[in-house]
Amino acid sequence: MPGDLGRNAFRGPGAFNLDASMLKDIAMTERLKLQLRFEFFNATNTPQFDNPNADFSQKATFGKVTGASSARVVQFGVKILF
Repeated sequence: MPGDLGRNAFRGPGAFNLDASMLKDIAMTERLKLQLRFEFFNATNTPQFDNPNADFSQKATFGKVTGASSARVVQFGVKILF
């Protein structure tokens, strides 16, 4: 028999995310530009933990945080603007 705990009673851990990018436009001709992009996703490399397991039938992991999102991602790109 389920308990009388209200819906959405569990609160997950907070989230902090900082994305940043640097770019440089290089003029090739009057109408043509080359853009170099350097992008950081989760630049501070702060872990983003998943919500706790709320399935009571899994007694071993109930209420525990068992995962996290990916770490810092760095991406380099080149774009042609015309």
